[in-house]
Amino acid sequence: MNHQSSPEQMHREVERIFRDLFPQSGMNVREEQISLCHAMLDALLQNKVLLCDAGTGIGKTYAYLTACILLQQFRPARVQPVVISTSSVALQDAVWKEYLPFLSRVFLENGILSQPIRAVVRKGKGRFVCDKLLTWRLNAVREKEKNARQLEALQSLRFHLHMDTVTGLSRFDRRQVCIPTSCPRGCEQFSSCRYRNYLRDSCSAGIAVQICNHNYLLADAEHRLQGLHPLLSDYRALVLDEAHKLPEAANQMYSKSFSKEDASRLCTLLTREKAMSEAGQLQQKLSFVFDELSGSLPPAKGGRFAFVSTPGIKRALGDCLPLLQRLQGHFSLNGGKYLAYQLENVFHILTLFETENRSSILYVERDKEGSPILSVASRNVPSRLKEALWNQSLPALLTSGTLAAGGSFERIETLTGLFGNRRVSRFKAPSPFRYKENGLLYLPENLPKTRMGSSGEAEGLARQISRLVEATCGHTLVLFPSYRLMESVYHRVQEAISFPLLLAKRNAQEAIRQFRKIPNAVLLAAGTCWEGMDFPGDIVSSLILARLPFPFPDPVREAEQDDYSTLQDYLRTVIVPDMQRKLRQGFGRAFRTETDTCVVSILD
Repeated sequence: MNHQSSPEQMHREVERIFRDLFPQSGMNVREEQISLCHAMLDALLQNKVLLCDAGTGIGKTYAYLTACILLQQFRPARVQPVVISTSSVALQDAVWKEYLPFLSRVFLENGILSQPIRAVVRKGKGRFVCDKLLTWRLNAVREKEKNARQLEALQSLRFHLHMDTVTGLSRFDRRQVCIPTSCPRGCEQFSSCRYRNYLRDSCSAGIAVQICNHNYLLADAEHRLQGLHPLLSDYRALVLDEAHKLPEAANQMYSKSFSKEDASRLCTLLTREKAMSEAGQLQQKLSFVFDELSGSLPPAKGGRFAFVSTPGIKRALGDCLPLLQRLQGHFSLNGGKYLAYQLENVFHILTLFETENRSSILYVERDKEGSPILSVASRNVPSRLKEALWNQSLPALLTSGTLAAGGSFERIETLTGLFGNRRVSRFKAPSPFRYKENGLLYLPENLPKTRMGSSGEAEGLARQISRLVEATCGHTLVLFPSYRLMESVYHRVQEAISFPLLLAKRNAQEAIRQFRKIPNAVLLAAGTCWEGMDFPGDIVSSLILARLPFPFPDPVREAEQDDYSTLQDYLRTVIVPDMQRKLRQGFGRAFRTETDTCVVSILD
């Protein structure tokens, strides 16, 4: 195939790859996967944005990587890489260490490529070690007693640039030795810096694929919009895998917050710049703000609360603003650009709350210790995504196993700023798994009505779950809509079943590891465990959904409701599709291979 191959020739190459080359290398190929790759290749060639709902077992990763490599190889108008953006570290690692090496080998052996595929994983500064700070930290702990495992991990960073590859490293050590936000060019190790060398290699001409997460992609887009140096090399096409997580990443990206910890860090920076007196004054004034906020909130830890101002809060906020503005002006004029930026950012956040600005969504949440956090969410995330990603007129593939809800892409198009975009095309690739033959859906009749959050609700669920667990001899995953309900049911089920019972709290990895290892175990889980967990075979023979996963109300969702004329429109357009998407994610925990069998029970 020459370098100006026609779309028809490239489609024939797709057929050859999937029908001949992949099976010869031991990979199972489905017709749905070939159709998917054709659709993705067409979108790339026609400069479209393809929304693709690809069910479990389709093999979408091989499909989009093959389409991208063919685009690179046979339409090299500009030597620019493609970007693969994902939500999870696990998928990034799989693309980099498994999928691309396999494709590289197959394509080299069959003459499609003349050299291996070069790829790089791009991550934020906080995940890399600064050689200078590492030296300081190692000197600081040399004469001190330190946990042996943590010390060994710290010392190993002399040979590992990426901190995620080192186990046993404490969070405090990570913060002490990571690349600083503002990296001075005057650093004596600038020319030999491992991180700088990594950046240079990442931007070299031979890189075909850049892999990052959604937050890094959006940060790069913001840099480009503001005329700053981009984080990613210029790219010719974009793939968003796990694209249903893009709106969540955008909400994080376009939100701002200010906590007690942020206040302490800001005052520490001022102290380092010899502004000790001002740091003390600011610390005192900010303490008054957080004390007033604490007094105005419900006592429960966690949760989001709409901001309601009081005379005390307004007075405490107003007392901070003149000092912040004066300090920001001082450091802007005297070379402290990074500190001036931080001060300006805090001044902006506190001003929004002091004036009760309605152009943003203002709310307060509590951290794990119960301290309040001032949070600002954007009201126009879809339009910001449109400006950041879709106005660049690059071809893009957005794919996920749960991109559509109720058979429609309307909700995800609205959330991502793609609604009404003429470049958008849509493709559905249903899972090839035989759910009707391999699955059984159980909906219990005559469930007693109980008040949400009551002890009666927990007791009723515990009775149902205990009977189902005994019927299937364990092998059960139970998913809850909230951690509070999960823990309440856990204490009631604990004595009622005869199988090992595990509880996946917010740091769930150890419980998940034990669940995979212990025969006949039962795992109660919530939160992020509705997606991403992989339990093939008979580990999960029974999946119980304690409640339909309707989203909980919070200030951000309540603000979105203002865009709809009636409550019914809001429920139909927002709440039900979001529930359906999460329900599909939870259902996906039951079937991970085409031979898996499972009973799925919905106790709602």
